[in-house]
Amino acid sequence: MKLEWIKSSYSTSSGPDCVEVAIPDDESHVLVRDSKNPDGPRLALTPTTWASFLPYAAAH
Repeated sequence: MKLEWIKSSYSTSSGPDCVEVAIPDDESHVLVRDSKNPDGPRLALTPTTWASFLPYAAAH
């Protein structure tokens, strides 16, 4: 299964990289990875956990 990784809107072509997220076809979880290390470790979060995390991340 090929994943479509989406880079954070805070990342720019002239600035630092950030994180990327992907949602598998079955939508069972949200994958998060460091965009500077695309072959490195990934977090797999439930959609509920991801939704709880987003307001925190936006505030910081």
